[in-house]
Amino acid sequence: MFRLFGRREKTREAAGKTSGTFSRLLGGLFARQTLDEEFWNGLEEVLIIADVGMATSERLLASVRQRAREQRLDNPAPVRAVLRDEIEAILKSAAAGKSGPPEREKTAILVVGVNGVGKTTSIAKLAHAARSDGRTVLLAAADTFRAGAIEQLATWAGRLGVDVIAHQAGGDPGAVAFDAMAAAQRRGVELVLIDTAGRLHTKHNLMQELKKVHGSVQRQGEGYAQRVLLVMDGTTGQNGLVQAKAFSDAIGCDGVFLTKLDGTAKGGIVLAIAGELKLPVWFIGTGEKLEDLAEFDPEAFAEALVPEPAA
Repeated sequence: MFRLFGRREKTREAAGKTSGTFSRLLGGLFARQTLDEEFWNGLEEVLIIADVGMATSERLLASVRQRAREQRLDNPAPVRAVLRDEIEAILKSAAAGKSGPPEREKTAILVVGVNGVGKTTSIAKLAHAARSDGRTVLLAAADTFRAGAIEQLATWAGRLGVDVIAHQAGGDPGAVAFDAMAAAQRRGVELVLIDTAGRLHTKHNLMQELKKVHGSVQRQGEGYAQRVLLVMDGTTGQNGLVQAKAFSDAIGCDGVFLTKLDGTAKGGIVLAIAGELKLPVWFIGTGEKLEDLAEFDPEAFAEALVPEPAA
């Protein structure tokens, strides 16, 4: 459905800042001559500094240590490849048993996330990618609370040449979602992207409202593959993990669109999301342009975090 070229290259490029931090911190560790407790403590510290989180850091460290014992490694250098493999395994395991982004079938994607993470721009990027692939697209302005949200989505729709279903500001977002799905059914639209309010994850009543929007899509979405996509700001660190858990608990997210990954030195949050919440990253924003979108590549990300030493 999404024509996203340069997957590996864009993932590696977006992770460049995080990669630089990891490489700098890991360089001294892997240069050591002895695989001792001081090495393992140092590795744990690097993971925590990079925002991998305590729980995932401990799990990752335990796996790497176990493999090092099994392989009878006696110096840090070969641990580099083991660490890279285990990072990739955590990222890939998050997608196990989950439905990924649909390929060619008709699809409705409910896009959620807190204010300021870039939901509307991410929707525009996905719509542009689908349009470039010859797909028909409909947008739904179900963020009826934030001032200017409806107008912002409508502006993007005009630029992209797609229709948008919207009600008045302050209206019922569930009704917007319902009407959008009904319109998509009538018109045979292939992709419906539903914007939602950037509701604070600490507000119980607002999360309940989001459940109603989700229910509207389910009731009116017969014949459509339905997904919930959580948009997260790659610079939010461990707070992003709290957000992800709240949204997953409320409506069960399927995947993550990670924005601003190229603007953080702490991209380890990707590992925390995968390891603790079992949520895979589907897409990454790689810049400000509509074309700056890529599928997330776990292998390329692991290679960027733990690259081979320079010759």
